[in-house]
Amino acid sequence: MLKNTNIRRLSRSLTRHQKVAMAGVATLGAAALAFSAVPSNAETTTNEATVSTAKVEYGSDQIKDVKASVTDQLAGASLKAEAIKAKAEAKAKKKAAAEAAAKKAAAAAAAKKKAEAARKAKEAASRSAQRAAIKPVAKTYANNLDGWIKNALDIMQSKGIPGSYNGLYRNIMRESSGNPNAINDWDINAINGIPSKGLLQVIPPTFSAYHVAGTSWNIYDPVANITAAANYAADKYGSIDNVNSAY
Repeated sequence: MLKNTNIRRLSRSLTRHQKVAMAGVATLGAAALAFSAVPSNAETTTNEATVSTAKVEYGSDQIKDVKASVTDQLAGASLKAEAIKAKAEAKAKKKAAAEAAAKKAAAAAAAKKKAEAARKAKEAASRSAQRAAIKPVAKTYANNLDGWIKNALDIMQSKGIPGSYNGLYRNIMRESSGNPNAINDWDINAINGIPSKGLLQVIPPTFSAYHVAGTSWNIYDPVANITAAANYAADKYGSIDNVNSAY
């Protein structure tokens, strides 16, 4: 009995696992005492057996506690593993959602860029078509008296030189009969060495002084001769339309 008492005191200071081990030793010791007490009497045996049974029950409770602790630990570990798994799955879903959003944004940006390029191309084509529509067509003139007068009138209008088709035609027919190569070699100008030349019989100094920019410097050129003469007449008489004789 003294030994059992000492074991119980010692078990209070030991850890749970150590207590389990000691409980097993105590159980074996009690069994040994029970067998050694059999020759004495039945009552003693019964008492010892009762004590032995109590010791075995004590050891059983300690084992149950250990099992419960292990079960709790396993349950905690399982919960922890499940939490880690759930966290990993949530992270994977979040990453997949972010990648999908990025792909969607990239596709939208590409579509927007394509639409913008198409819009700019369409606008450029429209501007090109508009320029082609309003592009002035080069005007052509017949290479005859009618064409020369019309060409000269357009130039005169752009330069602000007054005159009409009738005024030009009338003076041309009086001065040269419509011959652009006509030359006067008998009047005073001819005597002075500067004969009148061309459709409107202009002397070289007058042609040079009243030459209209953009026309030929050849005094026999029909358009250049007409515009220079009209420019001179506008300066001296207000307009070629006011000239009705030699000027």
